[in-house]
Amino acid sequence: MSSPANAMQFVCPWPCLVVPTPKSVSTRSFAQTMVASQSKVSKMFAQALSNSCNIPASQLPKPCFKVFNERERLMTLQCRFSIDDAKYDDDDGRINRTVMVVIGSGVLSLTLAIAQSRWIKDKKGRKHTKSTSTRSITVQDHHKTKIKQPKAKTKSNMEKTTSQEQPNSGTYVEPQYSGSRIKGDTITLDFVKKMMNDFKEQKYLDRGYASKILLQTKKILKALPSLVDITVPHGKHVTVCGDVHGQFYDLLNIFELNGIPSEENPYLFNGDFVDRGSFSVEVAFTLFAFKCMSPSAMYIARGNHESKSMNKIFGFEGEVRAKLNDKFVKMFAEVFNCLPLAHVINKKVFVVHGGLFSVDGVKLSQIRSINRFCEPPDEGLMHDLLWSDPQPLPGRGPSKRGNRCFCFGEDVTKRFLKDNNLDLVVRSHKSMHKGYEIQHDGKLITVFSAPNYCDKKGNKGAFIRFEAPDLKPNIITFEAVPHPDVKPMAYANNFNRLFS
Repeated sequence: MSSPANAMQFVCPWPCLVVPTPKSVSTRSFAQTMVASQSKVSKMFAQALSNSCNIPASQLPKPCFKVFNERERLMTLQCRFSIDDAKYDDDDGRINRTVMVVIGSGVLSLTLAIAQSRWIKDKKGRKHTKSTSTRSITVQDHHKTKIKQPKAKTKSNMEKTTSQEQPNSGTYVEPQYSGSRIKGDTITLDFVKKMMNDFKEQKYLDRGYASKILLQTKKILKALPSLVDITVPHGKHVTVCGDVHGQFYDLLNIFELNGIPSEENPYLFNGDFVDRGSFSVEVAFTLFAFKCMSPSAMYIARGNHESKSMNKIFGFEGEVRAKLNDKFVKMFAEVFNCLPLAHVINKKVFVVHGGLFSVDGVKLSQIRSINRFCEPPDEGLMHDLLWSDPQPLPGRGPSKRGNRCFCFGEDVTKRFLKDNNLDLVVRSHKSMHKGYEIQHDGKLITVFSAPNYCDKKGNKGAFIRFEAPDLKPNIITFEAVPHPDVKPMAYANNFNRLFS
């Protein structure tokens, strides 16, 4: 097996192997990969042990794969490196560098594996080994292991450990991290600006801060109803953006053209801010950080792409795994399940990602009471809000999207507006050549904010400003801006990329 040049590797002459883990891969996912290919790995280990022990491979015991965590406090092998060099898995996939793969049964095999050691007995007759290194001694009592470390933790070591955490914060930060930092638990505008600049230079956010942003965002979103009312005071405005689809550099351009989100300059992003574009992680953390900074400065709706099934196909899941780790795939899914489904501006403008419903008579109170804390279903009100599209013909008709989707006509739009005393429907969900399209006798506007969609559509992007009290839509269009040479769908599975 190959390993990084700067990683420590040890093949001992007894039934145990310590395998270095690449720093960009979590211990747990690395171990899971090894277990998934257990037959192949077993043969490799068996050959390595056979060569070093002069024992036929057929006589070696069957491997047992296990990741030891810090809570179990098992001693790292004392041959060629000391316990001070060890890194343990703290169960969240961050502080890990070494996987121990134990051949045989339990902890006893681990102790037997210590090289350059000699067996002695203590007064109680228990066997233990004394390593050539005097830093630690392992005492073996059947399947129980006790660790004694004569050297106490020095003050300098304690200060070094503490320096890895942000002052007044329990967030662990990697020592080598040099990017934006959160002071305490408060996400400030200075932090968000620095984070966006780091993203622009293709630097990653520390996982501790990433976790903090996701947890805070989830808490804020979970407290909201499925239909959120936005109040825009007289003379003030709100900006509605459509799909961004991971086009981070175009998102920065929106902020350049229209200003940074704030309580005086609030935004509503109308779903589908991830997938397809290969900077979806950066887009999501930017929107979420603004939401944490000032909830009334940033409103975010769920789109059909904020779901596990779409993320698995269209790249976001792979991007999260590549830039963070497996744990964050689950965390993002939990946040997406908390996103509201629709918004109403000043009780007059209904904003939703997809469109209207497969049945007439739906009231705003029904939307507000939808239990949205789940993956999108295949039918019902939530499904319709995320997936439906307008059509020029009256009534309802089939959709080329499949998946029980449908299209709705002008008559459906006007009935919904009349039943709920609304003036306008704003939706997204579909790429438009001009960045927007006005339909249904001016009662429905589609807005799409990802210019040159997937680097090949050649379309413009657009956003809409609504100013109170008249809420007349002011549509602004813009062109795509350059971005680093990372192709769309770069993190999607290879099969899907064949058809993208």
